[in-house]
Amino acid sequence: MEIEIWSDVMCPFCYIGKRKFEAGLAQFAHNTDVNVVWKSFQLNPGLKTDPSKNVNQYLADIKGWSLQQAEQMNDRVTDMAREVGLEYHFDKAIVANSWDAHRLVQLAKTKGLGDAAEERLFRAYFTEGKNTSDPTTLIELGTDIGLDASAISQMLTSNAFHDEVNHDLYEAQQLGIRGVPFFVLNRKYAVSGAQAPETFLGALETAWAEWEQQHPKLTEVAASEAACTSEDGCVLPD
Repeated sequence: MEIEIWSDVMCPFCYIGKRKFEAGLAQFAHNTDVNVVWKSFQLNPGLKTDPSKNVNQYLADIKGWSLQQAEQMNDRVTDMAREVGLEYHFDKAIVANSWDAHRLVQLAKTKGLGDAAEERLFRAYFTEGKNTSDPTTLIELGTDIGLDASAISQMLTSNAFHDEVNHDLYEAQQLGIRGVPFFVLNRKYAVSGAQAPETFLGALETAWAEWEQQHPKLTEVAASEAACTSEDGCVLPD
């Protein structure tokens, strides 16, 4: 069963949603049969990276709020993050365009490291205050999860994975996704936002029940007699 997650590195609820989804998935009886695929989404494609501006100031600017109002809002989000074991530091989180971070995730997906890349980027952005659009930082974060530094460098200096990111953005548009995190189960069921683990568990169980009906397992009605197996080879029946 496939779960697709549209997400943006700069979205605080996406990291919280990841933790809540993981908690629901851990309770799901068939979690080893679930394939999670991370998808790119950009909340602000035209955003210019500004290392001199933290997220509190950015939020105040785009909302027309005072800095104090923005800090109070983000304090509440910080409390939400703490409830799922995450540590947010909006006062040092650098406002950064997420395009190249998404390309890094796409590269990581080719090595089976998509989830690890998302996790590392979220932590770098919200906890460590790293500039997640800076090439040197992206190379550092990629090598942290086992990617080759030269491969990341080559990717960043080329157009590699532009098509993959754009395809994810196009799919989101076709599916009517307006915000993230957005979870799609078998292209049939959807969960929007950082919902409770129980909500994710319920959605997983519903999607699994339907998936299992469409992919029935064979029931053996008679024990093997004259047959060959990879373990025993060809053995005559008694």
